[in-house]
This record gives sequence, C-alpha cells and structure tokens, in this order.
Amino acid sequence: MRVLGVDPGLTRCGVGVVEGVAGRPLRMLGVGVIRSGADVAVAERLVLIERGIEEWLDAHRPEFVAVERVFSQHNVRTVMGTAQASAVAMLCAARRGLPVALHTPSEVKAAVTGSGRADKAQVGSMVTRLLRLDAPPKPADAADALALAICHIWRAPATNRLQQAVAAHRTTNAARTTGTARTTSTARTPDTSRPAGTARTTKGRSS
Repeated sequence: MRVLGVDPGLTRCGVGVVEGVAGRPLRMLGVGVIRSGADVAVAERLVLIERGIEEWLDAHRPEFVAVERVFSQHNVRTVMGTAQASAVAMLCAARRGLPVALHTPSEVKAAVTGSGRADKAQVGSMVTRLLRLDAPPKPADAADALALAICHIWRAPATNRLQQAVAAHRTTNAARTTGTARTTSTARTPDTSRPAGTARTTKGRSS
C-alpha cells in the first residue's frame, strides 16, 4: 500500500509518501513541504498548492491519499486556510479516482505514538524511528504528513473489515426485506387456477 499523507495549510502544506502494510516495516518514499507566500492572494496560493500536490501524485503514484481532518480552533482565519488547502488535496485525489481518508490529529498521534495528546516533537521522534530515518523531518508539517500516511496504513485493515461487515449486513437485510415482500405479495394473489363457474356447478349438484 502506498499512501500520500497531506498535512494541509496555506503557508506550509506538508506532504509525505509511505509504502508498506500493517505489521511490517514501512518505507518512506518522499517527504517535503509545498509553500506559498502570505503576500499572495488566497486564490493564487491555492493554485500553487494544487500544482504541488499534482506533482507529488505524478511522481509517486499513491494508491490512497490521507488528509488531516480539519477541526475547530479559536483562530477562525487559520481554520479557513487549513480547510481550503484540505479541499484542494481532496479535489486532486478525487480527480484521479484515488480514495481519500480523513484522520483527526488525535487519531494520528494515537496511532503513531500511542497517545492522542502527544506533542509534535514526540510525533517527529516516532516517525523517525518507524521509518528508520537519520533525523526527524523538518519542518514539523513534513513529519505530520508522514504520520498521516503511517496512520492510514495501520488503520486501513480494521477500517476495511468494518466497511465489509457493514456492507454484508446491509446486503443481508436487503435480501430479507425482498424475500418478505415477495412472500406477502404471493399470499395476497388470488387463486386463478379454478375455472370460472366451478362454484356454481358444485352448488347445483349438492341440491
């Protein structure tokens, strides 16, 4: 499984590609940051982010894209910028037919460090250890992107099993509903096998 992790942001959008499967050593294929200046119009900054993500998709051909789920903060302006960058990442993935997964910061921290309250230094340290790197990726946005990819690889098997179970449950319920509807319809269908006039003939014989 090859996953592109995206830590969305207008000024710095972290990107990282990790390959592997749950339960086995993982391998980093690339990590970096897509930057846009604060003095540039927001629309143009989003175009720069889109171009950057497209370049990463072309270069690494991931099978999945994992994006950090935007959550409410006190700084509304920061949330808006993060949400806009997140939407660009999802758009780029959807345009190529790639599945997109959203993971909250707490989910990522818990998956990588074992604690949903870990700080960025702890996340960077664990990413370095898990990917057998010489040093933590800089800036922290790059390490967060790798952590997102790792989180998705480790959570994907359980998520897939849950989705399969839900799909099987829905299929079973649909089959039962269809079977019940057919039984009810059959029970209400009048018996047309008896020729017309049979009832009158029988009554005449009995008299």
